[in-house]
Amino acid sequence: MAEPRIKICCISSLQEAQMAIACGADALGLVGAMPSGPGIISDELIQQITKKTPPPIATFLLTSQTKAVDIIAHYKKVQTTTIQIVDELTDNAYHQIRIALPHVKLVQVIHVIDDDSVQQAINVSQHVDAILLDSGNPNLKVKELGGTGRTHNWDLSKRIRQQIAVPLFLAGGITPQNIKQAYEHVKPFGIDLCSSVRTDGKLDKDKLIMLFKAIKI
Repeated sequence: MAEPRIKICCISSLQEAQMAIACGADALGLVGAMPSGPGIISDELIQQITKKTPPPIATFLLTSQTKAVDIIAHYKKVQTTTIQIVDELTDNAYHQIRIALPHVKLVQVIHVIDDDSVQQAINVSQHVDAILLDSGNPNLKVKELGGTGRTHNWDLSKRIRQQIAVPLFLAGGITPQNIKQAYEHVKPFGIDLCSSVRTDGKLDKDKLIMLFKAIKI
């Protein structure tokens, strides 16, 4: 099978970052303040990890800010290569972020729930560099914005991939055991993993090795 780009998310330390890179990760997910979910670290630590991450490895700031001005301010504290917007951009001001941060890639998360998610992804894809599909639920009282460990309807994900012109990352409940099935069904540009490569919350080298072996089968 062709190999998707692999993003290891919820990196919690410089040591985890180095482990993920050594095992073959193409990108690191660094989680800023969130209403819920795993892997939250300080902006200071995100910046430290980013500074120590060699090119061409990408660093993703996961931000739950919902206004362009706040996303820009958050980014300036960490200086990652990429911003992953995990909630809806309420002012829809992607252009404002582009003007302020022209060198930074923008990735919008779409939480795949139903047919409305497909249209949302199509609409947003015109304004960003990539779409990332996850299994959260931003409609809950305490928003789920990722790291759930649940899969979603990959048929909807496939429809989205077929109808957008930008790269697609697939997240949500993907493991070394189902990564081949996920890739073959959806054909994403990249796959994003967090909980399935961890043991007791810590990045597990054996699980990472198993994951990268599974990709090559």
